[in-house]
Amino acid sequence: MSDLSLLGFVGLAAAVAFGSVLPVLPTGPMVSAAAVLAHDEHPLAVVVVVAVGALAAQGGDVTTFLALRRAGGPLARRMPWLRVDDPEGVVRSVGDRLERNAPRALTVGRLLPGGRIPVVLAAALGGMTPRRFATANVAAVLVWAAAYAAIGFAGGALLADSTVAILVAVVGAFALTGLLRLVRGRRADG
Repeated sequence: MSDLSLLGFVGLAAAVAFGSVLPVLPTGPMVSAAAVLAHDEHPLAVVVVVAVGALAAQGGDVTTFLALRRAGGPLARRMPWLRVDDPEGVVRSVGDRLERNAPRALTVGRLLPGGRIPVVLAAALGGMTPRRFATANVAAVLVWAAAYAAIGFAGGALLADSTVAILVAVVGAFALTGLLRLVRGRRADG
């Protein structure tokens, strides 16, 4: 592959894993851009982008979960939403609800801007086991990677110039993020 080489896949994996631990990188747009390049090589290479993105996101999410779980009680005492009379009861209640709907909650948390860390935190503090988290999170990272790769795939399919397609895919990924943030804001207000 000339446009998206093995080094490109390794770079994508490293950036997504890093961004999943420390959310300072726009990992979704990176997956979209990689999908444009993969589409230029061979449309089926987008499947590799989804797999690499999902695996890297899974590694980052599990790392984040384990770090938050290890931080435990001292971290919980610093959370504003736990400043109630019974913080252990609140954590237990949130943990129970999350446990019943783990794959769906983790998927929604991963797709909503700013939603992943609070959901992972709730899972970590609520007593979810690392194995349960890792298993339930597979659906979340696959849906996330597929959604952002689809944006890149569409850009690559519709536009002949890779540079323009990457720009359109990245803008589309940011637009999707903004739209999801807007929907989340309206739900919180209503």
